[in-house]
Amino acid sequence: MKTLLRSRGQRAVVLLSGGLDSATTLATARAAGFACHCLSVDYGQRHRAELKAAAALALALGASEHRILRLPLADFGGSALTDNAIDIPVAGIEPGIPVTYVPARNTIMLSLALAWAEVLASSDIFVGVNAVDYSGYPDCRPEFIEAFERMANVATKAAVEGGCLRIHAPLINLGKAQIIRRGAELGVDFGLTVSCYQADNLGRACGVCDSCRLRREGFVAAGVADPTRYIG
Repeated sequence: MKTLLRSRGQRAVVLLSGGLDSATTLATARAAGFACHCLSVDYGQRHRAELKAAAALALALGASEHRILRLPLADFGGSALTDNAIDIPVAGIEPGIPVTYVPARNTIMLSLALAWAEVLASSDIFVGVNAVDYSGYPDCRPEFIEAFERMANVATKAAVEGGCLRIHAPLINLGKAQIIRRGAELGVDFGLTVSCYQADNLGRACGVCDSCRLRREGFVAAGVADPTRYIG
């Protein structure tokens, strides 16, 4: 994790999914003094309630701006999150890359954030990826973030003209309980967040998908009251 210095209103682009990790990331960036321009992506995910959650979090956490960009990755499919013919796993977390992995999702989203950062003359992008308590996604690892940052500092006009683009992943080495404690310290209302892979239109969670299991275990380990609303 990079050390965050007080930015004094410097602009940053924050990828905001609506889950507890991205909410804590936004709160971290705001606490460091960044003027946060939040980007959410409607990519055809079945848990679309997270987009409403993202809008509520952006407002509650004082974002300067929030945009939702539509990019229908569901047209490609290949993931249980974008193809209703593929069942969401509910039997427990298993080794390997699960069917909820969306091909190249974080690469695509970071690229969109990078494009907006250039327009905003921003040198900082925040993403809430986590490599400790996660579901085995290859694009949540430190080596991916480091590789993307190297690419960004080769492929952009800003970098060629002497700028230095930074990809901040402040949660990447934290466990879920640590993330929840940090978010609580920063005033995140976790009741606004949606993490469930098959949340209903009201944002209520199934309680049995991988994301729900990690979230529930995190609140228990953190000793923080779990505000998650469950179906039934």
